Amino acid sequence: MADAAGRLTKLAEEVLGTPLPVRIRAWDRSESGPPGAPVLVIRHRRALRRLLFKPGELGLARGWVAGDLDIEGDLYEALDLLAGLLWERAATTKAPRAAALRALARPELRAAARELLALAGAPVPPTPPAEEVRRRRGPLHTLRRDKEAISHHYDVGNDFYALVLGPSMVYSCAYWESPDASLEDAQRDKLDLICRKLALKEGQRLLDVGCGWGSMVLHAAREYGVRAVGITLSEEQATFARKRIAEAGLADRIEIRVQDYREIKDEPFDAISSIGMAEHVGRDRYAEYASALYALLRPGGRLLNHQIARRPLADEETYRVDDFIDRYVFPDGELAPVGRTVAQLEEAGFEVRDVEGIREHYALTLRQWVANLEKHWDEAARLTSPGRARVWRLYMAASALSFERNRIGVNQVLAVRTPDSGTSGARLRERSWG
Repeated sequence: MADAAGRLTKLAEEVLGTPLPVRIRAWDRSESGPPGAPVLVIRHRRALRRLLFKPGELGLARGWVAGDLDIEGDLYEALDLLAGLLWERAATTKAPRAAALRALARPELRAAARELLALAGAPVPPTPPAEEVRRRRGPLHTLRRDKEAISHHYDVGNDFYALVLGPSMVYSCAYWESPDASLEDAQRDKLDLICRKLALKEGQRLLDVGCGWGSMVLHAAREYGVRAVGITLSEEQATFARKRIAEAGLADRIEIRVQDYREIKDEPFDAISSIGMAEHVGRDRYAEYASALYALLRPGGRLLNHQIARRPLADEETYRVDDFIDRYVFPDGELAPVGRTVAQLEEAGFEVRDVEGIREHYALTLRQWVANLEKHWDEAARLTSPGRARVWRLYMAASALSFERNRIGVNQVLAVRTPDSGTSGARLRERSWG
């Protein structure tokens, strides 16, 4: 199997119709491709079998998680080069991520297909990595299925998340004064910005939907004197948050529940924060989500909805969640364009008062998380699994690039349950958030 890298490079360029922008190092130690470029390391030809049996993103993801594929050199540069190839193809094909390998079925590429089969070895489908979510059954976004999806992502160990997120334990986009600010300062500034947008005052009642490890309710209770309820579907998050709250001496003002937003019955609240949670709701349930939060607010109460958004499609019915994200990161998660989110909040009765796009802030946040993970790599892999650590490294680095390239964004939408009188409670020049 001499010069496997050279044969793969030639094959890839024939199928893609363009020079390969990265270098390849194969299992036989052969190398091929542009000097000085990041290196795609194919540690085992099992990676090729994964691609043959699952062409496209899922096959690549399985190879990465299993350690059959790796990147040597600048991970961001490599992902940017490879993503650029895929996104360029998106303009000419309905399935850009899978099209290259499916193209092997064309008559003019039969020789290339035979070459790939010869390189791949035994025609046996490899077992998917243990970190992959197996096929799910039943309707989307039931209470049970949502709890299982949340558990897959968040119940991987509080110690692991502490390594990645740092002391703030905030798992959403920070708000940066400058790129040189610390992650802790940027996360504190984000929490304080939300409190100011909600116009929190002492004695008010706050609901934090998807409270994570309790950072938002802790900040709001400590700095603004509110009484707060935080809800999560993760048992591990709830345990951690309750411990932090007790240690802060705020157990009399903060309650943490393992509860779905659809199960809350003790309204009204003066304010609601939903920070990085709505991505789990799903488009078929979003109207229900918006209506539920509207009903939980008192007249005049405010909602701050902090949510990742995708770019709109010419035909929204063609939207599909990426296989890698769905199988390894956020099962059943779905993104919507910000315009649709605003429309559905309005349809539920809210008056939308402000929309702030902060996608560059998320790119900075993700790069910090990746740096934290890489700094503590051995410990992170020990706390979860090497495959799980590889999942997080890939998804956070790729997401950082997607925010930087405007493929996805993140927005804070401030909405009010404005009463019939029309008195919103907003000041004439609210944007200062003083």
